[in-house]
Amino acid sequence: MKSITTTLLATATAALLAGTAFAQETTLRIQTHYGPETLSGKNAAMFVDDIQTMSNGEIKVEMFYSSSVVKSVETFDAAATGILDCDMTGGAYQTGKNPAFQFVGDIMGGYDTPYQQLSWLLLGGGMEAAQKLYNAYDMQLIGWWVVGQEALSSTKPIASPADFKDWKFRSPPGMETKIFEKLGASPIVMDFTEVFTALETKIIDGADASILANNKGMGLYDIAKHATYPGFHSMPSDHLACNKAKWDAMPAHHRRIMEVAMEKLGLRQAMGGDKANAEAAAELKAAGVNIYDWSPADRAAFRKAAQQTWPEFATTPEAKALVEAHMGYLKTLGLVAE
Repeated sequence: MKSITTTLLATATAALLAGTAFAQETTLRIQTHYGPETLSGKNAAMFVDDIQTMSNGEIKVEMFYSSSVVKSVETFDAAATGILDCDMTGGAYQTGKNPAFQFVGDIMGGYDTPYQQLSWLLLGGGMEAAQKLYNAYDMQLIGWWVVGQEALSSTKPIASPADFKDWKFRSPPGMETKIFEKLGASPIVMDFTEVFTALETKIIDGADASILANNKGMGLYDIAKHATYPGFHSMPSDHLACNKAKWDAMPAHHRRIMEVAMEKLGLRQAMGGDKANAEAAAELKAAGVNIYDWSPADRAAFRKAAQQTWPEFATTPEAKALVEAHMGYLKTLGLVAE
C-alpha cells in the first residue's frame, strides 16, 4: 500500500512540476491616455486585474496611464514598433495615416448609443472590416470601449440647429469641422487643454470637449450655462490594439481571455458613462444650467449633414469599405439619414 501511495504522490508531483515548467507567460506593456483617477482609467485598471486574475498570473501587465511613455498620438506607432505592446487610446488619433481611422475612431452622426456602436463591431461584421485596416499597420484590434455620446457646452442657447449659425466653438480637427460648417457654425480647432481659458476669455462661444460628466468635472459649466444632453453629435471609440506579432505569439487561451475581458470593459464603460452623465445632468439642472434634449427631427438634421460628409473623408479603399460597412448596419437599425 505504501508503495502505491508513494507512486501516486510522485506522479502527481511530477505532473504539477511539468505544468509549472511549461506554463506560458505573456508580458504586456500597455499605454492609455486616461488618468488612473478617471472613470475610464478605473475601468482600464479593472481590465488589467481581470486578465491577470483569469490567466492565473500568466498574463502580466505593466500599465502606463496619462500617456506617460509617449504622446497619445504616438501610442499606436510605439506599439507597432515594439516600444510598447498595446495601445489603449483610440483610432481617431491615426487619421493622418489613413482617413479610414476616422470611421473606427469617431463615427459622427452614426449611432445613438454605445450599445449600437459596439454591436456593429461585434455583431455587424465591423471587427472583420476594421481588422484589415489595423493589420495593414502591423496591429491587431482586440476591441472597443465606448463611454457614450459627448455633450456640447455653450455660453449661448443651442436648442436646435438654427442656434449653430455663427456659433464659434472649439472643435477637434478632422471631419467634425466640415459637418458643423454645413450647419452654419464656426469651428475653431484648438487643443483640449485650452478649452476652459478660451471660454473664459470669450474667444469661443462653446466647445465640443467630452461627455457631460467630464465637462462638468472640468468646470466648463461654471462659465457655459447651456449644454446638449443626451448627446448626439460625437461618440469616440477607444480601442485596445496590440502589436500583431506579439498577439500572434500569445497562447490561444491568453488571447481569448483578453477578448472576453474587453467585452466586459465595453459594457462597464457604457454603463458607467450613462450613470455619470445622468447624475451630472441632475446636478447641473439644479444649479441652473440649461439642458437641451434635441428633437428627433433636429437630430436627423445633424445626422444628415454628418452622413453627407462621410464620403468627403472616405478617400481610400479602406475608408470606403468601412463607410459601406457602417451604412449597411445603420440601415438595419433605421439610422440612415433620408
